Amino acid sequence: MTSPSLWQPLALGQLELPHRLALAPMTRNRAHPDGTPGELAAEYYGQRASLGLLITEGTQPSEDGQGYVNTPGIYTPEHVDGWRRVADAVHAGGGHLFVQLMHVGRISHPDNTPHHRQPVAPSPISADQDIYTPTGPQKTPVPRELSGEEIQDVIGEFRHAAASAVAAGADGVEIHAANGYLLHQFLAPNANQRTDPYGGSVENRARFVIEVARAVADEIGADRTGIRISPAFPLGGLDEGDAEAVRAQYRYLVGELAPLNLGYLHVHHLGDDELLRSFRDVWPTAVLVVRYGRERDGIGADIDAGLADVEPLGRFALANPDVVERLQQDAPFNEVDPATLYTGGATGYTDYPVLTHA
Repeated sequence: MTSPSLWQPLALGQLELPHRLALAPMTRNRAHPDGTPGELAAEYYGQRASLGLLITEGTQPSEDGQGYVNTPGIYTPEHVDGWRRVADAVHAGGGHLFVQLMHVGRISHPDNTPHHRQPVAPSPISADQDIYTPTGPQKTPVPRELSGEEIQDVIGEFRHAAASAVAAGADGVEIHAANGYLLHQFLAPNANQRTDPYGGSVENRARFVIEVARAVADEIGADRTGIRISPAFPLGGLDEGDAEAVRAQYRYLVGELAPLNLGYLHVHHLGDDELLRSFRDVWPTAVLVVRYGRERDGIGADIDAGLADVEPLGRFALANPDVVERLQQDAPFNEVDPATLYTGGATGYTDYPVLTHA
């Protein structure tokens, strides 16, 4: 049986959530080649509207922000039209939609982007990661270092993307500062070796993330703006140092973000509960926690422990459009089919059965 705390309503900004679950962002690679959400995206997200708060897959704010094939964008009129269909479907089901803004930085390859240019990053240091391209797996190349002027351009791209998401009918956006992508790269000493105001010290490495958050909140409102972080996650070739270095970086970052009164802080949590507790102590609004490796019987534990207000679900929600109902009824879950996660089409995307047809 699930924790009773999961079923308590919650005010998140101007939204009224019916419970403490949400849809975690998950890349699905179903967009058209131009980045417009595919025909099935509205169905996929609409199926999961009962989760209340739906955070979309990573969505690039510009051509430079794309890393993988067939991921969606939110910077052209066509993108806005595509996301409007998604937002309408989610709202029709009683849910709320936040579009995750994800600039991948160095986790890219010229073969995967519309302009086929070299990826950009805080410093010209390769992630040395395998990445899937139309011709098969390749290594991520050495990226081009962003100039100070270009950093301001990227901040403008985030601002424009946020405005575009709201124009599409989304209830807000989530800034992706986690999982090895561009904003996370600025936080990591082994990826950011700049000597200007955006590199070197804890304060300087956090500057870009803070400026992006401030710009987005200024554009669409703080209550419509969430941000995701993943302290110490060794993704995308990043190394943030030992535990004390990680704590120093993220306590500073979260402390500087807190006065912005953003809609929420979303933590992809590896396990340092002392650090997570320190976030709760200073963060003025909702804290969302995805605990790495959390199993079904652990859902609700972070809420009960006072570490989280909301627990977004990933693979459980992917394979169970009606995961809320299954939890409420203590019904069995469908299992994820890993072979269909990124293959395109309805199979493994919109064809998972619900209880009435299971």
